[in-house]
Amino acid sequence: MTLEDHVRLVLDPEFQDWVLFENGTYLIFFNADTIPDLKETAIAIMKESGPVYPGGPSGDFGVMHFEQAEGWVVSYEHRGMYTYVHPREIGNPDPNDFEIGVYGRRKRDKDGKNPVVLHVNRKENQSVN
Repeated sequence: MTLEDHVRLVLDPEFQDWVLFENGTYLIFFNADTIPDLKETAIAIMKESGPVYPGGPSGDFGVMHFEQAEGWVVSYEHRGMYTYVHPREIGNPDPNDFEIGVYGRRKRDKDGKNPVVLHVNRKENQSVN
């Protein structure tokens, strides 16, 4: 399965407008009909809110577990920003939420510093790369 496939498994089908970055961070858009270019908007958001700064709210996270998919999703203070973490990425066969969250946050930091878009999904056409 591709990274995109894993993200599709964990996404609520209600959310059809999203952008996936190279390291697994994705942004869900709640008002995509008002945004002409999701890709450029997502890149701008990642550059501004993706990098992690010590001691700030950008370091806070939560971890979501799923039965329908391998791995976890790390959530952040920024609404609609998440990072998918696959079990193979973590060296520990039984990681705790802190390990998963720190790993996901590191991936988000990479996506924020060098935002490379892998996939753009829009409700009206489902897939734009």
